[in-house]
Amino acid sequence: MAGVETVFKSRGACASSSHTLNMCFVVVVLLGIPSVMSQSLSFTENDIKVLQEEVYQIKLLQTGAYNTSLKVAATIQHPDIVQLDPQTLDIPAGGGDTSYDISAHGISPGHSEIYFTVTPDGYVQKDALFLRITVMISKALNYVSYIVGWVYFAAWSVSFYPQIYTNYSRKSVVGLNFDFLALNIMGFTMYSLFNCGLYFSKAIQINYFNRFPRGLNPVQLNDVFFSTHAAFATIITITQCCIYEREGQRVSTVARSILATMFLVVIITGILSVAHVIEWLDFLYYCSYIKLFITFIKYLPQAIMNYRRKSTVGWSIGNIILDFTGGFLSIFQMVVNAYNYNDWVSFFGDFTKFGLGLFSLAFDIFFMLQHYVFYREAKEFVRVNSSDERSDASSSSDGREYVVLVQNWNADEKKYDLEAKA
Repeated sequence: MAGVETVFKSRGACASSSHTLNMCFVVVVLLGIPSVMSQSLSFTENDIKVLQEEVYQIKLLQTGAYNTSLKVAATIQHPDIVQLDPQTLDIPAGGGDTSYDISAHGISPGHSEIYFTVTPDGYVQKDALFLRITVMISKALNYVSYIVGWVYFAAWSVSFYPQIYTNYSRKSVVGLNFDFLALNIMGFTMYSLFNCGLYFSKAIQINYFNRFPRGLNPVQLNDVFFSTHAAFATIITITQCCIYEREGQRVSTVARSILATMFLVVIITGILSVAHVIEWLDFLYYCSYIKLFITFIKYLPQAIMNYRRKSTVGWSIGNIILDFTGGFLSIFQMVVNAYNYNDWVSFFGDFTKFGLGLFSLAFDIFFMLQHYVFYREAKEFVRVNSSDERSDASSSSDGREYVVLVQNWNADEKKYDLEAKA
């Protein structure tokens, strides 16, 4: 029995020893693995604007302690635009929460990205450390750009209401093209989907930053407000078309075909997104392409309608003036930024924004020519009965001149004749 007891004790001791060795092995392995969960390196800000010849202090924050020393080295995209001091930084092992100062010296106006490599690998997530530095000529121009941005945002936002007021005061939408409205509501709906998706959806944002690790979210809160507000204002205008005089106008077959094609694209890409064939981010990009296409064509129906009627009565010139103001200031802001940041490549390279701005301005100028030059003598036609006491009038109480169409019954041909009375 004593021998058996000795054997069991020996086996128990061996098991205990084996368990201890396993625990030691696990501890050794864990100590050898870089701990990236409780430690991190990050900048207090990633997007920085610096004046030319200015020195700007940047802080690199360390959270937690690393079990080995690290070396952080900067790679500057354009050394002729900005310089860092120091360009390499040593992070000692065993330190706690601390910060390190890095000086950014603006050399010449422009944009430069700065990438950082950390050795040894595995301790800091790749692409986690980066800076985007913009060196500018003048802070005053930067403020001008900021103010101009809000002014053209306000002008574009308010531009929908002159047409709404015109419709309300006339109790008529005659002169306002329905194709323009149909294309507009489709465009702003697509624009709202794009903006709301990128601004509110965390999943889509993660997808975006996975594609563009050093990118910025292109959608800001004012973009969301503008697009949704524009869609809302367009819906109000469409509602007016349902309740006010419209002389039988409806959306044309051509416009319906275009809208049906776009709607089909949205449905197909939406199904592909649900089926995970494409990402939801791609779906939003398709929505933005539809908005882009609509912007190119939406003004054509109204311009053609004005030409055929030889009149702009019913089409609010206030809408055009505000739209022109917003478009002009948008391009002006691009010019100011291009000069201040010496970034003319982006100015001419961003064809979408620059091209759309010029295209919209060209149509606005054409509409103003139609209103103030080509058809400035055009008067509004008002249909009344021959017995109406207003049939001899040629102006309204608010000073608007119009031509009265007197409706007389033709007994021989059994129809109404319209006689114009000045």
